[in-house]
Amino acid sequence: MSTRNPVGDESSRSPLAGCLILIIAVLVLVFLIVFSTLVLFRQHAEIAKFTFAEPVAIEIASLPGNEQPLGLLAEELRRFQLALDRDETAELRLDAAAINLAIAAFDEFADLRGTFRITDIGVDTMRVAISFPLNGRPRLARGDEPGWIASDRMYLNGTMIARPALTNGELVLEVIALEVEGRVVPEEFIGRLSPYRICERYRDHAFIGPAMKRLTRVGLADGRLVLTSIPGESPKDTIGRDQVDSAASRFFSVFAIAASVFLVLAGSFVFIGLRARSRRSG
Repeated sequence: MSTRNPVGDESSRSPLAGCLILIIAVLVLVFLIVFSTLVLFRQHAEIAKFTFAEPVAIEIASLPGNEQPLGLLAEELRRFQLALDRDETAELRLDAAAINLAIAAFDEFADLRGTFRITDIGVDTMRVAISFPLNGRPRLARGDEPGWIASDRMYLNGTMIARPALTNGELVLEVIALEVEGRVVPEEFIGRLSPYRICERYRDHAFIGPAMKRLTRVGLADGRLVLTSIPGESPKDTIGRDQVDSAASRFFSVFAIAASVFLVLAGSFVFIGLRARSRRSG
């Protein structure tokens, strides 16, 4: 003769007990959506305080009349490439005018035209006039815009103060400060922008990619950007991968903490509810 526990059977048939995992999953999903949305809108609200609705015109170096400097630049690049091919010590020194001329002349740098121009190279840092497009506040797509969600463009117009650095075979810019006329750029945003991976797009380029990987030193001297490759010398990254990923790490750390707190609270409420139900059933 078998005995049955009516309280146990009632608990096993309880919708709350049977759907516990689904309830928690839905709560977590709702929390993640709300949390991500709030963070996104807060971020864009802060960015709107120091950005603009329209870009500014960043001067592009004129090619007519600069045929001789352009020829000298091409010769310097050829010598640098030849030294790399011969596995010899290679050094490339470029002043602001040469870099701006390269941006204007070479198709590889076409996407930098009108958004990036070096105005001065000092002892330890360089000054760069910038007009960077950024994604604005998200909104529903209009007309022929692809997808459901779109955003209006905002522009970071000002001066970037930075120093060149190496990280993982890539030339980057360590952003020291951002100067925007009449506005203050918070340190948090500068920290997220730095290092600015201006050469990330060239990692797979047939010439630029391998040349960057061969660099062992990078710095500023005598008003020039100096790129050096010394055979047998191990490149020392002046910016580590942990610094490159620091912004993402900070976000996911906060995200994980918030999610954990929410799960603990949700679990506690569910546990209290189950205990209360069990006592009533007893």
